[in-house]
Amino acid sequence: MKKKNQTSNLNKYLFAGLILACILLMLLSFFYSRVTGPFRILANITVIPMQQGMNKVGGLLVDLSDNFATLEEARNENKKLQEKIDDLMIENNYLQEEKYELERLRELYRLDQNYAEYEKVGAHVIGKDPGSWFSTFTIDKGSMDGIQKDMNVIAGSGLVGIVTQTGPTWSTVRSIIDDSSNVGGMVLSTSDTCTVRGDLSLINEGKMRFEQMENNDNKVEVGEQIVTSHISDKYVQGILIGYVSEVQVDANNLTRSGYITPVVDFKKLQEVLVITKTKAQMTGTDTPAE
Repeated sequence: MKKKNQTSNLNKYLFAGLILACILLMLLSFFYSRVTGPFRILANITVIPMQQGMNKVGGLLVDLSDNFATLEEARNENKKLQEKIDDLMIENNYLQEEKYELERLRELYRLDQNYAEYEKVGAHVIGKDPGSWFSTFTIDKGSMDGIQKDMNVIAGSGLVGIVTQTGPTWSTVRSIIDDSSNVGGMVLSTSDTCTVRGDLSLINEGKMRFEQMENNDNKVEVGEQIVTSHISDKYVQGILIGYVSEVQVDANNLTRSGYITPVVDFKKLQEVLVITKTKAQMTGTDTPAE
């Protein structure tokens, strides 16, 4: 406490000394023009250098003050520019999101036109099982929207999967890449039928396996389209599944098998179309509930 008081008194003395020095300089400056002789010489030696020094110090203080003002102004301007950049980035992200959504909707529209013979309803994906792939996922349409079990689901350029469960406002979809999925397929150009099996380990390589295709004189080449077949019990006919990427004759020499590249990106599903009639309803084999 005593040391603090001593420091405070010292500051007071320094401040008082500075005031006295300023007053003295003012008086010397006032009388400088009126003195002659030896006093004039003494003034030249003392007053003028001190005045010059004070002028330089004053100029430096003015420059420093201007620099601080300029720096503060630059900081304020930089803050405004940064806020504007942030706003532009948000706007750009919003526009990009709208662009991608528009592209997806256009893709769904083209898909809708490609399968115009089927009545459909659009839905958004609102959940999925853990993992990178949309093997099983949930959509925001359910029984209140007319969705029923075994309805086919499409997106991108073709088949996604089938509805396995419904609630009032939601439904669960099992995609064709799921390990438990089996789809009756057909080579579009030759009508040779096959079974397309889901396999999550294979989809990591970007492909699905087909098998049980008859080994006959029909040539099946890489790039051929595989669609859902007319003999499938749950999948409606003619929906594109993928393109043949590899085909070979099995060891029994009676059948062929190979791989296809699916047309749907099962890592990026956001919107889908649900065909609002099941295969059984279309063929008249659906048994009404009693």
